Amino acid sequence: MTLAAGLQGKIPVAVYGATGSVGQRFVCLLAEHPWFEVVALCASEGRVGQRYGQSVTWVQSEPIPGRLAEFELQSCAPRSNCPIVFSALDALSAGSIERSLAADGVLVVTNAGAHRMDADVPLLVPEVNPEHLKLLPESGGAILANPNCAAIGLSLALAPLERALGVKRAQVVSLQAASGAGYPGVASLDLIDNVIPFIAGEEQKLESEVAKILGDVRDGTIREHGIVVSAQCNRVPVLDGHVLSVSVELEGRADEASLRALWDSFSGLPQECSLPSAPERPTVFLAPPEVPQPRLHRNIGGGMSVVIGALKPCSILDWRFVALSHNTVRGAAGGALLAAELVVARQADRFRAWRRG
Repeated sequence: MTLAAGLQGKIPVAVYGATGSVGQRFVCLLAEHPWFEVVALCASEGRVGQRYGQSVTWVQSEPIPGRLAEFELQSCAPRSNCPIVFSALDALSAGSIERSLAADGVLVVTNAGAHRMDADVPLLVPEVNPEHLKLLPESGGAILANPNCAAIGLSLALAPLERALGVKRAQVVSLQAASGAGYPGVASLDLIDNVIPFIAGEEQKLESEVAKILGDVRDGTIREHGIVVSAQCNRVPVLDGHVLSVSVELEGRADEASLRALWDSFSGLPQECSLPSAPERPTVFLAPPEVPQPRLHRNIGGGMSVVIGALKPCSILDWRFVALSHNTVRGAAGGALLAAELVVARQADRFRAWRRG
């Protein structure tokens, strides 16, 4: 589905928390987006009025998009002149600001964790649970949450198995990249030549969010999936790319070839609609025993594919495998952008009056 099918021109959007690492990733992905046009970059009060390019501590490998570098930073006030706000605010700031924006009629697509487990907020992985968008009103404001970065990778890896066979339990050990801590993140002397087996709140997020993502909508609310997840999360000295070592118990039986085929054939509504940020293959299985590796494979599918490998029988559960996802692309700004595209594709009439160009 192209924007021209329901809209002509671009939809104006704002980025809140634009100077942080996830906000910067939003800026990069939105700079040349075919559907959305950034018209406002917003940051903390101490930066308001400064030029974006002069204020931001840029940590992306590509340069600051020239047009956006000249933007004057605005306040993260709980009002917006845009129909869509992409939020990269910290969880503490996000809570009240995002609710106020939604009450003012804005669709808030957030990477913050403040509202992920709210009963009326879809926790969306577009290929996995698009039916959760039933919770969004056809008009008026709402919050649409992007899950925790590791939970996105795990949910995408489990979804093909759940659809075909059913999933009972999963045990996961995460090796999470330094960029997941934001900027300035973990001190270099703590992380170099080291692994830190603790990330505050991360294990609880993995264990609770996946059940919501895999759940279904009944009687206007999300009924969580019965999956039991046990998680141990570690911070490792890798720049980008979360690695998940997963053991899983399935309801049905399958051999190795069948499991590989499930991942390789998995697709969803974003692919059916040809959304701009959708990878051709949301899950990619690689056969060599030494893969996936963050440095080599995190950018497959433009960073939007989850790469799976090292599939073996498990002596405790049924199967074990390793999954890799790009934590700041699929796990953050890219995942949120894909979610917004899916809403626009399904509710084109809602945004038609806002088109520009």
